[in-house]
Amino acid sequence: MERTTSFALLLALAGIATAQTDIVRAPRIWDDKALEDWATPVAALGIRPGHSTAAKYYAVPPDNLRTYPVYRPDREPPGYWNWLQKQKPEPLVNAKDLRTRQDWIKAGEMAFRCLDQPPVRTSDPAIIQAFRDPKKYDGVWTQPDGSLAKARWVVTETGVQLSVAECASCHALPLANGTILWGAPFGDIPAGYRTLMPVRISVLRDAVLSFPGDSRPVSIWRQFTVPWAPDERIEKLRDDPDAAAVLRNDGPTTFSRTHGSPFYATKIPDLNQARYSRYLDATGTHRLRGPEDIARYAAFVTGADPMEFGSFQILTPEQRRISFRYADETLYAIGMYLMSLDPPKNPNPVSADLVARGREVFVRETCVQCHLPPNYTSGNLTLASGFTPPANHPNHADIVNVSVGTDPGLALKTRKGTGFYKIPSLRGVWYRPALLHDGSVANLEEMFDPDRLKPDHEPGGWKGPGVTKRAIPGHPFGLALTAEDKAALLAFLRSL
Repeated sequence: MERTTSFALLLALAGIATAQTDIVRAPRIWDDKALEDWATPVAALGIRPGHSTAAKYYAVPPDNLRTYPVYRPDREPPGYWNWLQKQKPEPLVNAKDLRTRQDWIKAGEMAFRCLDQPPVRTSDPAIIQAFRDPKKYDGVWTQPDGSLAKARWVVTETGVQLSVAECASCHALPLANGTILWGAPFGDIPAGYRTLMPVRISVLRDAVLSFPGDSRPVSIWRQFTVPWAPDERIEKLRDDPDAAAVLRNDGPTTFSRTHGSPFYATKIPDLNQARYSRYLDATGTHRLRGPEDIARYAAFVTGADPMEFGSFQILTPEQRRISFRYADETLYAIGMYLMSLDPPKNPNPVSADLVARGREVFVRETCVQCHLPPNYTSGNLTLASGFTPPANHPNHADIVNVSVGTDPGLALKTRKGTGFYKIPSLRGVWYRPALLHDGSVANLEEMFDPDRLKPDHEPGGWKGPGVTKRAIPGHPFGLALTAEDKAALLAFLRSL
């Protein structure tokens, strides 16, 4: 009896040990060792961008505040506003409650939708009152429950503040049925609506995009200047009181992101395909080795980027100081969530025969060499036109020594200039509101239209400052297809 009991106890202890090994804990995100080979070298310099040390990063207290929906006042749950005033600050992600992978994914989904931008938070009575005025909501698109997609209430130690969503500001596609496709790039506002906000809050956005001590024009110049290869158009912005006008050329699917350029657009990526990539950004600026790297990148672009490129210092010493950071558990949960996503299937499938024929065209036209099934990407990097990488390039294992001839500006003439463009997955291409790295192509029909190569073509997507017509070069595959083959190929692509 004693021997049987001991054996049962051993089995029980073994089970406990096994269960404990399945517990998932958030790693230390800003890790000096992991950062050493994370970034891709800048092609023009042959060096990696610098990064803040872990000591500097973790000297800043973490932000991890729960946020709450901003409803149309006439659609709020009864008593919501009064209830909100009585709440106390709570964590957005509470790591002690998370044990399994699924726990982290669920917490990450909530954080992705609800995370706000701390530098934007405001207690300005006039702005808050505007968001509390039902008359301001005429023509404003809301979710089915009456809440806004891009604004959040935040309960802080000093009371309720208004803020703007972080991830969901760019990576949430409003659909005609009133729902949101989370992780997808933002597109046009659904028909019948004029805006996503009841009032303009550009002043809050300026708070994020401005650097301490700078005028607005200097802040804009500092985002894009390339000191080792100055662009006269960018350098003029420094003394232009209307410098912000160049940002108005950003469309709903593109964004003049820091280190890029208003003249070489950056398309908002589809995060539903993150799991199929080995790199982040259109130019493959950073490796994607798992959820930690997504968390790391989120930290990098929201405050931990010192903008150092060897001897070139973009920021002043004061501006290089990290002003805030998100908690590790928040960023790791978001990384876990994004790495779990899969693009949704097209809800309007066409005939299986047409899709099968399109698959044949896809193979015949050698699309599979780069867009390899089942992920429909090889995960590799292609060369920007005009770039030849050194033989000892640290990313050499992932480099395909061919170029598809798309505009090389972003990859060679900006601080994002790695010399490469990553090969995207075609899964989910049916819903994406823009194609190519700069979002200049509006849809698959335009992608396979040979007229887009002509100088008098009017791009359906991003055009560029002051541009109405221009050619969209590169990616010539499929431009000579017959009408029947093209229709079949598009049907296949929209089935992925």
